[in-house]
Amino acid sequence: MLRQHVNTGADVTIGCLEVPRMEATGFGVMHVDKTDTIIDFVEKPADPPGIPGNESMALASMGIYVFHTKFLIDLLRADANDPNSSRDFGKDLIPHIVKNGKAVAHRFNESCVRAELETQAYWRDVGTVDAYWQANIDLTDVVPELDLYDSEWPIWTYAELTPPAKFVHDETNRRGSAVSSLVSGNCIVSGAALNRTLLSTGCRINSYSALDHAVVLPEVVVQRHARLKNVVIDRGVIIPEGLVVGEDPELDAKRFRRTEAGVCLITQTMIDKLGM
Repeated sequence: MLRQHVNTGADVTIGCLEVPRMEATGFGVMHVDKTDTIIDFVEKPADPPGIPGNESMALASMGIYVFHTKFLIDLLRADANDPNSSRDFGKDLIPHIVKNGKAVAHRFNESCVRAELETQAYWRDVGTVDAYWQANIDLTDVVPELDLYDSEWPIWTYAELTPPAKFVHDETNRRGSAVSSLVSGNCIVSGAALNRTLLSTGCRINSYSALDHAVVLPEVVVQRHARLKNVVIDRGVIIPEGLVVGEDPELDAKRFRRTEAGVCLITQTMIDKLGM
């Protein structure tokens, strides 16, 4: 993408996904010519423009931009002096460059590194609770679209030294177990059952509890006899004993932030209001 930016002499290069044209209605869409120079930028169009030579597909903005530094600084200063600006890249800056400069689309497929079994370039917009939940749950697939275990393309991020994950108790209805789940270090699954669940670092899941399709952020404690399904649990939340989520939609919506797809976001503030 950087090389293309330099070689084309663009004022801005915009990372773009190739998506089926009528699935692009929720994105900013690039209308390009045959050289991928952007001739128009349309925000969430009802009838997205197709790609020349492949009209069934459209180029959707990924929100990834490459600028020359001086050009961007000058652009931001001019925008700061515009009282009518909404201070938004997609609404203000990009349309201005398309109209007055040179904007070029970069196709993500051309530079995305893929693991051996990854047939498509992987990218997800996780700007909603549903999308964030789904992207995490997808990792529990037998062969996920994003291979975290690909040693040829390691993910370098913050990591801390922690004890290994631990599973304890082996009694009827009180067995520490995990099926199709990812469990991070310093987690203890104590007589609880996990199914298609992701536990972040430092979680404690206590006896007789069951988590199903749960995305659990760090340092969460789940007390005994809880049943949690289709949830995202915020960092540091203490789930009270016996809490049930994911079985009664109306009750869930009253107590937590429940999406139309049925995923519940649980924060400590929401738990505190329950008075349990």
